[in-house]
Amino acid sequence: MVREQVRIDTRTLQWKCVESRTDSKRLSYGRFILSPLLKGQADTIGIAMRRALLGEIEGTCITRAKSAKIPHEYSTIVGIQESVHEILMNLKKIVLRSNLYGTCEAAICARGPGYITAKDIIAPPYVEIIDNTQQIASLTEPIELCIRLQIERNRGYLIKTFNNVQDGSYPIDAIFMPVRNVNHSIHSYGTGNEKHEILFLEIWTNRSLTPKEALQEASRNLIDLFIPFLQTEEENLHFEDNQHMLPLYPSLLPDKLVKIRKNKKKIALKSIFIDQLDLPPRVYNCLKRYNIYTLLDLLNNSQEDLMKMEHFRIEDVKRILDILEKHFGLDLPKNSFSIQ
Repeated sequence: MVREQVRIDTRTLQWKCVESRTDSKRLSYGRFILSPLLKGQADTIGIAMRRALLGEIEGTCITRAKSAKIPHEYSTIVGIQESVHEILMNLKKIVLRSNLYGTCEAAICARGPGYITAKDIIAPPYVEIIDNTQQIASLTEPIELCIRLQIERNRGYLIKTFNNVQDGSYPIDAIFMPVRNVNHSIHSYGTGNEKHEILFLEIWTNRSLTPKEALQEASRNLIDLFIPFLQTEEENLHFEDNQHMLPLYPSLLPDKLVKIRKNKKKIALKSIFIDQLDLPPRVYNCLKRYNIYTLLDLLNNSQEDLMKMEHFRIEDVKRILDILEKHFGLDLPKNSFSIQ
């Protein structure tokens, strides 16, 4: 556990982590301060940050399971101690961390007798299991259990419904919120017109994100929500009486916020791997030979660059262009360029 003494700086606004600890394999705690704030500002920031931390941060969960040995959700299987429903509930509790875009598949294939834990999950390299000891099922006989899993990255809640049952696979309730709890408190100091406030933020996460990472991600999401208010419209604005014109000025968006937005976009593109693009194996392997592993790597090439690759055909370029347009609204230029 790391704990620091709180010192108040009355000159510049700054934040600091004053306490950090790991409570368990699936629970981390962090305590942060922001000061000095004018009266009322701490409550404004605290409420906004709490809502952003609990509702705006994405997480990764198992959302569907399928096995040929599962006749229905409330059945039992000879040789397995838990019921099917209990196994699904255990899968719901698995804590994952990923840079996944959308969904991907994973699998469990184990033979008894013995315990099946999270370490038995065979997942893509960009999906990390936080606690490998999380128990899934107990096999009491020498039987084999194979389960196909769907992993999804999203935010908020996903509630399963009966209509979601398909092809013998079963949806799993998902809580995509990596932040488990947030508290904020305010300490006031000074007198009269010199009165200031310190905001204390306490954050608990499931360790798929550290409290510090969660705080920074929530802050970036809040910035993105407010950026539109700092930009001017492309056309003139009209009052209701249509008689007065509101003059337009260059965007008031600070350069620092523009840079943050560009950096965030670049990080997002770098987090999407080409094996998530549903490419044919030959095209996928060809791109990897030229050190193209992420969407950002791909966008740093033009159509001309791709055609220069060995064994690459015009049909392959068209396939890539269709995927980029359909899923991301992006395109590749004909000539070389680079994402800045």
